[in-house]
Amino acid sequence: MPERRCVLTGEVSPAEQLVRLALGPDGSVAPDVHGKAPGRGAWIGVSRADLETAQAKGKLKGGLARALHEGQFTIPDDLGERIEAQLRRATLDRLGLESRSGTLISGNEKIEQAARRGQVRLLLHASDAGEDGRKKLAQAWRVGEDDEGSGREGQVLPVDRHTLSMALGRENAVHLAITDARAADRVLAHLSRWQFFTGWSRDAANRDSDPLAPPPAGEEKTGTAPAGTAASDAF
Repeated sequence: MPERRCVLTGEVSPAEQLVRLALGPDGSVAPDVHGKAPGRGAWIGVSRADLETAQAKGKLKGGLARALHEGQFTIPDDLGERIEAQLRRATLDRLGLESRSGTLISGNEKIEQAARRGQVRLLLHASDAGEDGRKKLAQAWRVGEDDEGSGREGQVLPVDRHTLSMALGRENAVHLAITDARAADRVLAHLSRWQFFTGWSRDAANRDSDPLAPPPAGEEKTGTAPAGTAASDAF
């Protein structure tokens, strides 16, 4: 897997954990979360809060100037907002692709049956999903994985059921399950980067389901977060 260096922290990490910033032909910097835009680019591995702090202090411009070997460019004031919107879109698009390929299922009954059979690789919930429903499906997942007592639960997404339903073209998409291991990895790659950039807060049980995700502020890290978790120290 190719690695890239964050222009703000200097840390080297797998490119899929970072966000690329591309220099457009008009001299403006724009987010390129898929890393495919032509031309010169630079990479960041920090949260939105840290990015906006660095931008306000002029450190983002300095880091980009060194990485791009270019002194004449513009950075939009709403760069953080644009990155977050692209990460959100990329994650929802990925879920839509998995839905169309048949590796994503929805509906409490279908998910519970698949979970008890050991067929679920990743469990996801809308942000407004009921706690009882989440706990019931998590329990079925633990039973199917012979993992009772672990406290493992699914991921709570930073979007509600209406947004999920619109993205997937399904009615009342509240709970989702990924039934293929590679598909689960693909979804987690997008989801972890989005959650890290936004600082989406989840409880410890949710983090157990995703070792790449950072803990909420003030808690000790329990796994390996995407590059940039400690980036605030650099600003």
